[in-house]
Amino acid sequence: MNYLLTIIILIYIAMMVLVGYVAWKRTSSNEDYLVAGRKTSSFIMALSYGATFISTAAIVGFGGLAGTNGLGILWLVFLNIAVGIFIAFVFFGKPTRAIGKYLNALTFPEFLSRRFNSKFIQYFSGLLIFCAMPVYAASVLIGAARFLETTLSVEFQIAIIILAIIIGFYVIFGGLKGVMYTDALQGVIMFFGMLVLLISIYWILGGITEAHTALANMAPLFPETAKATGATGWTTFPKVGSVFWWNLVTSIIMGVGIGAIAQPQLAVRFMTVNSNRELNRAVLIGGIFIFVATFSAYVVGSLSNVYFYQTTGQIAVQAAGGNVDKIIPTFISSAMPEWFTYVFTLTLLCAAMSTLSTQFHSQGSAIGHDLYAARHNDKKDNISVTRIGILIGIILAVVLAFILPGGVVAQGTTIFFGICAAAFMPVYICALFWKRTTRQGAIAGILSGTIVSLFCLLFTHQKEAAGIGLCKLLTGQTVLFTAMPWPYVDPMVIALPISFIVTIVVTLLTQNTKEEQEEIEKMFDAKNVSGDAQ
Repeated sequence: MNYLLTIIILIYIAMMVLVGYVAWKRTSSNEDYLVAGRKTSSFIMALSYGATFISTAAIVGFGGLAGTNGLGILWLVFLNIAVGIFIAFVFFGKPTRAIGKYLNALTFPEFLSRRFNSKFIQYFSGLLIFCAMPVYAASVLIGAARFLETTLSVEFQIAIIILAIIIGFYVIFGGLKGVMYTDALQGVIMFFGMLVLLISIYWILGGITEAHTALANMAPLFPETAKATGATGWTTFPKVGSVFWWNLVTSIIMGVGIGAIAQPQLAVRFMTVNSNRELNRAVLIGGIFIFVATFSAYVVGSLSNVYFYQTTGQIAVQAAGGNVDKIIPTFISSAMPEWFTYVFTLTLLCAAMSTLSTQFHSQGSAIGHDLYAARHNDKKDNISVTRIGILIGIILAVVLAFILPGGVVAQGTTIFFGICAAAFMPVYICALFWKRTTRQGAIAGILSGTIVSLFCLLFTHQKEAAGIGLCKLLTGQTVLFTAMPWPYVDPMVIALPISFIVTIVVTLLTQNTKEEQEEIEKMFDAKNVSGDAQ
């Protein structure tokens, strides 16, 4: 490894350790460790939210998918900003902050639990987060390790272990303060790294118009296997209703674009600020950050086809050896000057570490606070058990990163986003906006969303069902329903409406007690007063 890069990385690691140490010194309570003391500034909150949202899964995984799917994936940028930032901050963030403070909730499962007066919701939600998140965390680890492997010749397994150790240090000791402080610093580095990458590819290809014209002219080179499933080119949308269309629209665009609303690790960020004014300020910062990070990754992934064809006569996925996750790293190592490889290495490290730190913190909180402390009311050992939970989460992610197949980075992300959307979104929306929602309705919604999601992953969605093989073992066929479009409809598209319907129907069939309804009225009054006071 070049000595200059070694020095840059060592300085970066030292900064992360220092920020983690400062956060550790400022962490003295569960509220500090789990919601950063509820006094985070809009700048830190917005960058932490954005850096958590945009990981190596977005840059390497979805950037690679842009290389095989084309610019149609840019609709995900629109949803990331419109839903993941504007709607999330303005319509969900404010009531979440106010109600969370009124209930003294420190985690997303505890928020739902106290809103619906149900310990079961806290236990089940915590367990679901702890069990489902390792796949997502492993995907992010793989994305970063693949970049280090491709560009710096660092052995894949060694890269995973090094990343896990560094992140584990400041998450375990610094809590959410450590996570958010380091996220903000990493977010700034990511922003400028992605902006330089976007400008560079247009410079290399002769300008914006020239680059996109060249990509459009390459439509005949789109793989025949993809054309057979409905693809039409890198600059055009696939045929509506085709296999390619269902995969792009339901799994990639809708799965991640809409699923962001109910991500526990993102929702808890709303409870870290002390006023709606901070959330209002954070919208612009978060929106600009998300636009630059995602737009740059997807455009570069698509346009890398032009670069590789002009220099090697191959399209991007061929130049990357058939591994979608290697398209962006291969482009960086082939097209960019050596100094930028160092800059982008730092950018990818920031993307990976900012998301992983939050994932590990969420897993630890699920074990320490939502499962252990909720049952034992043992505040003294709460943080200690949470730290043990973080360590277990790290180990699980590392093990999965070793055994998951290639090209899994984006897929692992969509799986987690889809499960969370189906399990939590209907109940989360009802918790904030429908006073009538009952405990029974909330429980039924979470259970139905989870069960239907898992059923579809195991038995109906081609990509996961074929890989897992349980359906084949039990029924003799890869999926239960082979008629179009069912094998290619993302599980979230089926599970989310069912969860909504179940939540509403069970609520209408049940009633809150008089005491519960009075408490809900007080809760919503507090939300409205807090909102008016800003």
